[in-house]
Amino acid sequence: MPASSAHTTAAKEPAAARPTHPKGAPPAPGRRKREFTTRRGLVIAAYMAPAAIFVAIFTYYPMVAGSQMAFRNWKLADLTDTSWVGLKNFQDVFADPAWGTVLTNTGVWVVASIVPQLVIGFALALWLRRRFRFRGVYQALIFFPWAISGFLIGILFRWLFNGEFGVVNDLLQKAGIIDEPIGWLSDPQTAMAAVIVANIWYGVTFFAIMILAALQSIPDELYEAAALDGAGKARTLFRITIPYIRTTLALTVLLRVIWIFNFPDLIFGMTGGGPNNETHIVSTWMIKITQQGDYGRASAIGLLIVAGLLLFAIFFLLATRERKEARSR
Repeated sequence: MPASSAHTTAAKEPAAARPTHPKGAPPAPGRRKREFTTRRGLVIAAYMAPAAIFVAIFTYYPMVAGSQMAFRNWKLADLTDTSWVGLKNFQDVFADPAWGTVLTNTGVWVVASIVPQLVIGFALALWLRRRFRFRGVYQALIFFPWAISGFLIGILFRWLFNGEFGVVNDLLQKAGIIDEPIGWLSDPQTAMAAVIVANIWYGVTFFAIMILAALQSIPDELYEAAALDGAGKARTLFRITIPYIRTTLALTVLLRVIWIFNFPDLIFGMTGGGPNNETHIVSTWMIKITQQGDYGRASAIGLLIVAGLLLFAIFFLLATRERKEARSR
């Protein structure tokens, strides 16, 4: 057959008869799906093994070892007798006269810290979302405290609330609010208030960071539509802003409650739990008992903390999810 006839025949051949990709395009090189084989599984396991071993040794093993200590007579003064005592350590915790004070202090510490942090952090985030001059500088100044250790913050506020030459007393005296210096950290009636003020100052930054990141994801078209409808600032806040970032707010509050509950750094830096256990919370009290050498009772308190926070997280997430589903109906 002549060459010209061959080309003509090829040109007239139906397109369906030509070998093509199912989608009409030739298969792209390097995109072929690789099958999972035993060898690939072993390679993946080999890469994951160092991290898994590290976590098992330094996280899960201490967790299990510490948990079983709560059911043993484990005291540093006598390590020859680590016999099984069952729930005795838990009974000793509940029978301790300081337990009621510590538990009440913990509730006051968490609630009185989380509410102002949320409100002030939300207000700062709304302010920082606006465009104005030197906004980046203000953001850096507001976010800076979160980069400092909680223990150092406690030492800083211990000097600020010093009863003899603290800045707080000096400012209040110059403003005419008080006539003589107040021993903020030595007075049982004011010590808890002082550490809560310090914790509020320290934790506002976290809420501002998280809420600001969530606010920046809200489309500007929603606010423009609300302005055209004549919605005021309050209505826009409760109808657009808060519903849009509700999930972020719930998770942020949950995380912050857990962190505040387990935040002994600031209290140890300011008061060490005193005076007369008036600023001790559950986590600082656990550390105090550990320093006394009673590892069994301290481990029992640790298990109570884990159980309490786990129950709180479950009920909190269930409550927020049910509320969200009820509003979506």
